This record gives sequence, structure tokens and C-alpha cells, in this order.
Amino acid sequence: MIYLDASTTALLKSSKNLLAFSAGVDSSALFFLLLQNHIKFDIALINYQLRDEAYEEEAHAISLAKEHKIKVYTSKAPSFQNNFEKNARDFRYSFFDSIMKENSYDNLLTAHQLNDQLEWFLMRLTKGAGTSELLGLDVISKRKEYTLLRPLLHHSKDELLKYLQKNDYPYFVDKSNVEEKYERNRFRKNFSNELLENYQEGIKRSFDYLREDKKVLESGYKEVFHHKEFYVLTYKNASNLTRIVDKYLKKLGYLLSSSQREELKKENSIVFGGQWAIEITENKIYIAPYKKNIMPKVFKEKCRTLKIPTKVRAYIYSENLELKSLQ
Repeated sequence: MIYLDASTTALLKSSKNLLAFSAGVDSSALFFLLLQNHIKFDIALINYQLRDEAYEEEAHAISLAKEHKIKVYTSKAPSFQNNFEKNARDFRYSFFDSIMKENSYDNLLTAHQLNDQLEWFLMRLTKGAGTSELLGLDVISKRKEYTLLRPLLHHSKDELLKYLQKNDYPYFVDKSNVEEKYERNRFRKNFSNELLENYQEGIKRSFDYLREDKKVLESGYKEVFHHKEFYVLTYKNASNLTRIVDKYLKKLGYLLSSSQREELKKENSIVFGGQWAIEITENKIYIAPYKKNIMPKVFKEKCRTLKIPTKVRAYIYSENLELKSLQ
């Protein structure tokens, strides 16, 4: 039986939802499952213009939205000359972020499923990763201004396909999903598909156990101040610093590389990508957009007295934040 993750149901029924739709097996299954559960939502689709079928899929999404009286947002991606997977992902989330903000959606839904979870796990495993990085796909995760929900992580692609076929629901098959020029497809063909075919129930249970372990690992900190993209956290265990910073940067839409994680273990004052300032003191973590504003001496002296780290001061000054509120 196909069902939505129980932890997402209340959020979905009480909020404004946008589904990232592709017309493929996964998002089509989620589309009809949401309808079946009487959950209101709209859809957003990106046409990457790489296949002739992409235009048919876009037309199908528009027709489906009209049939069910929901809004549909579409966009045509530019041609990416290199590093397609990363550039496509950046374009995709930029598109979704703008829709979410402009139309006040609360939740963005993606149709990631068990196969995606296992593929991510195996890809990170081969590159060197800890528990938090191995479990990069969470059922519920906070982003800048909305919540990202993945209600199908407990179901395999085969289960979703059988659900669509049993109910005679329409869907498309993206042939590029078998092209081995993409790293994820190589892992899918050579490893994850066969593992799930033979050990699906055990793999499901393992991910449940690992998520519980991840919760324990990521405990021991508290958010004491938040303003837009600026966070101040207190922490108890220094061994969790990398995991905490990684979690918050993901929320802000920035993914740390393995080399940046190693840098975090050695440095307490860092700027990542010229974009995010990370300052770690004896008991606090400061995360802020990196700025280089000219600040008056009086302000800098107050910061020094209150032990506000240097790399976050310019952002605090530009936002006119009350320094004492950060204590």
C-alpha cells in the first residue's frame, strides 16, 4: 500500500504546498497520492529542452493542472555546457525558491524515494562522509523561507510504478535516467537497483535506524538568535560543530564540500565561497552572509567589548541589529 510519510501529513493539510513535478514515475505518483488524500497543492515544472519528449511532458503538466483546477508554473532551462547535474540543480532550486517566495508557499514537495536515498548514500560513501552527510535526504528539512518535504522516502521506485499502473494513472519515462554519463545513473545501474531488488526491507529498516542515530548526533545545540539569514547558536560538544554548520548552510541553500568540512575542523573563522561567514567561539557558532561594509569605530569597539566575531560584524551593522540581543 502506498502512503505519505505520517510526519508530513499534518503539515501538508494545514499549509500552502508546491509540488516539484516532472511527469515522471515519482512525481506522478506523489501528484495522485496528494489528490487521493485531499491535500491542496500546485505544481512547478522545468523543461531542460534536452529531449523531444520534454515538450510533451510540459504540455501534459499544463493539461493535468487544468483538469484538476490547480496552478502550474513552468520554466525552460538554458543550455548547460558543463557540470550539468550541479548547474541543473542550482537552476531548479532558484526557480522553486522564487515561486515559493513570490506566492507565499509554505512547503516545497519533492518526490525523492528510497532508490534516491540509497543512491545518495552510496555516492557519499565512496567519497568519504559521516552519518549526517550519508543521510543527505531528510523527510522534513528547513530551508531559507520554507519547509522542504519528501513524503515518499520510504517507498521504492518499483512500488510507485506499480501504484501508477494499478490505478491506470499517466506518467512518462525519462530515458536520460539510464545514461551512464551521469554519476547517479552509474550508481543506479551498477549498485542500488540490484541491492533494492534483493534487500529492500532490510535497507528500509537500516535507514530508519540511521535517521534515529542522526537525531542523537545532531543534538546538543540551541538556536539563540535568528534574523533573516543570520544565526547564532550555542553548542555543548565541539565534535558536532561540522555537522551543525553543515545543517544550517544546507538550510541556507549552500552545500559544503568534503575539503570545506575538513577546513571547519581546523579553523574557527572562515568564509565559504566568498558568501558565508562562519565564526566559532568557545560556546557559540555565528553564521551570516559575508559583507565588507565600512563600519564606524564606535560600533567596532562595541562589538569588541561584547566579543562579537569580526567576520559577522559588517552584516550586523548593515541590518542595524541590536548588539545586546545577540548575547
